[in-house]
Amino acid sequence: MVIKKSPGGSIYPYNYKGGELFGLHLGSFLENETGVIDRIKKEESFILKQNMKIGMWFDFYQTKMTDKVINEFIDTICTIQNHIIKMAIVGCSFRDKWRINRIIKKRISISIKYCDDPEEAKTWLVTER
Repeated sequence: MVIKKSPGGSIYPYNYKGGELFGLHLGSFLENETGVIDRIKKEESFILKQNMKIGMWFDFYQTKMTDKVINEFIDTICTIQNHIIKMAIVGCSFRDKWRINRIIKKRISISIKYCDDPEEAKTWLVTER
């Protein structure tokens, strides 16, 4: 299998504990709404060119989750959902989890887990398929 790097610098696919996953690094944008949305769109384009279904984790540490960021993120998930086995979201506040969940559950049927720790997210993604 060919290993590639995404626009955010992530290895695709990433081998972890005997499984494969993909991590989208959308964190550290602070209040740079345009920057994180641009990264989301570039990652979406990258994923759509891949020919596999994989577990994905999305890192939002230190990124302000505005309504626009959340809506762009959810639109992207809807677009790439045929490439996702299940997904974990890391680095969101309780309020942001609630805001994402109330919209996303109406639009996709992918298993989602919210984690505080990236290792927990990655472990969950490669187990219980």
